[in-house]
Amino acid sequence: MKFERVDDKTVRCFISNEELEDYQIDYKDFVLRSEKAREVVRDIIEQAAEEVGYKPPKFAFDMSIMMMPDQGLVLTFSESDPLDEKNGGRLMEYLKEMKRAIDQAALDHQNSKKQEQAEVAAPAKPEKGIFEFGSLSEVMELAGAVPRSLRVHSALYRMNDGYYLYLEKGSAAYQRYSKLCIQAMEFSSIYGADEQKILFLQEHGECLIAEGALRKLHVEKGKKAAGGRKTKGPDTKSKGKE
Repeated sequence: MKFERVDDKTVRCFISNEELEDYQIDYKDFVLRSEKAREVVRDIIEQAAEEVGYKPPKFAFDMSIMMMPDQGLVLTFSESDPLDEKNGGRLMEYLKEMKRAIDQAALDHQNSKKQEQAEVAAPAKPEKGIFEFGSLSEVMELAGAVPRSLRVHSALYRMNDGYYLYLEKGSAAYQRYSKLCIQAMEFSSIYGADEQKILFLQEHGECLIAEGALRKLHVEKGKKAAGGRKTKGPDTKSKGKE
């Protein structure tokens, strides 16, 4: 694997076909952003940090993929602001995805004419949603990138083998809440945003942190980064608002 530093915010990685076989991954996994691809990307970023001193952005980054016939592929990582004009498409993608999650149950009972109207309607502005994470470390990675002062409501649940982060806009500006949700999509997938999904999670999931989950995990990650005392896990008893 070879790395090339393009500029302060951009790094390029050349992956051979042999290395792709070792990872047991192909071009399609990166395009579909599979869980396997996410693991490989995290590994590549760690190697880039060691090889060329690459510092991954605190917030979102863009990843472009280019095939090299009979050789492998090239991944290019560049920092991006989730709410700048160039990245406006990702915000619309988030809004549409959340709207689909909110409207899914209703659409199942609507006739075809109403469905067509729903498809062309402007995306709604959702103010709450649930994000599904594969591990607690991924939730903490997100929490570490989020300012402690962000005034959103957040709760953390565990259900089966997954971790579920409930986010509600609260008193935060909608722009900042949207930015947070786009960041969350870098580490997770959208589980749902309708009331049925929320009630199901509250009934069947194990509540690990009832309030202020992001703030508490942010503090916990900061302690670990600073080499502070070890803890058994996030404080699940204290309550507070972010």
